[in-house]
Amino acid sequence: MSNYSLADVAEAEARKFYHGNVMGAATNLHPISDLFPYSETWDVNSWDNTWCAAFVYWCCIMAGYKLPVRYEHEAVSCNFAGCGAWEQWAKLPEINCWVAKESDPEAGDIVLFDNVFENKEHDHIAIIIDVQGDFITTAEGNFNNVSAIVKRTYDNVRGYIRLDKSTSNS
Repeated sequence: MSNYSLADVAEAEARKFYHGNVMGAATNLHPISDLFPYSETWDVNSWDNTWCAAFVYWCCIMAGYKLPVRYEHEAVSCNFAGCGAWEQWAKLPEINCWVAKESDPEAGDIVLFDNVFENKEHDHIAIIIDVQGDFITTAEGNFNNVSAIVKRTYDNVRGYIRLDKSTSNS
């Protein structure tokens, strides 16, 4: 694994101002989107406002974690560009890195949220960079279609994913 923690990498990457098609500027998500296979019905421009999970995956790879684009298991419904895949994967017995929302989060945890952008479960995901009292500070992709550092309450937290050394390149 790299010398930098996932929280450090995520904060640095969020500050690079990744964005979809915003303010008349074409997307600069190509380094992130290029990790995922394209199809005839999907390209980087279709990612507008839907790339939070891909950003988390990008940060994990940049921090030295060894994760496949898609975990081949019948319980994992899509690749890691989808929030649902992260939860499905983390809850698998052989992975076992899901942490209940009632637990104390840590910097470097991946946090899944419910009902942030839509009225549905696990509709947003981010990486915690700091925990202070009633607030977590997160590095996020797709905060109004840009990367950002965001301070949030625990209100919409679904749960956490705590990666360990078994998912690293070390």
